[in-house]
Amino acid sequence: MILTATEIQAIIPHRYPMLLVDRIIELEPMKRAVGIKSVTINEHFFAGHFPQKPVMPGVLILEAMAQVGGVAMLYPEENRGKLAVFGGMERVKFRKPVTPGDQLRMEAEVLKIRGSIGKLWAQASVDGQVVAEAEFLFALTAV
Repeated sequence: MILTATEIQAIIPHRYPMLLVDRIIELEPMKRAVGIKSVTINEHFFAGHFPQKPVMPGVLILEAMAQVGGVAMLYPEENRGKLAVFGGMERVKFRKPVTPGDQLRMEAEVLKIRGSIGKLWAQASVDGQVVAEAEFLFALTAV
C-alpha cells in the first residue's frame, strides 16, 4: 500500500515544518511501515545546522522514523484521530550523517503492544546504509 503526503496527513496530525515523511511505500497496519523522506537543501533546519556543512539533526531523523511508526499505528479506522506520543527511546544509535540530496528510507516495525502502550523498532537508511536506529515506547492517546 502506498500513501502520498496528503494521505499521510489524514492519518497523523503533523504539518509543515514538522511533517517529515513524504510517502509511505509499504504498510501493514498495526505491524510495520516503510516511509521515504527526500532531504533537500531547502529544509528549514539547514539554515542553522550547519550553514557551512548542512547535516539533518539527529532528533529530526528520530522524529521522521517515529512518524512512520505512527502511520502504522494510526492507520486503522478505530485509531484515527488519536495521537501516538513518545513514552521513551531506547538503543538509539546514529551511524552516518544525512545531508541534502539524500533519500531517507525509514522502516518501522511494531515489537509489542498492550492496550494503548507499545514498543516499535525503527531504522533509517540512505542508499542501503543504516544511518540511525532506535526503539520507541509510545502511547496512543485521545486528542
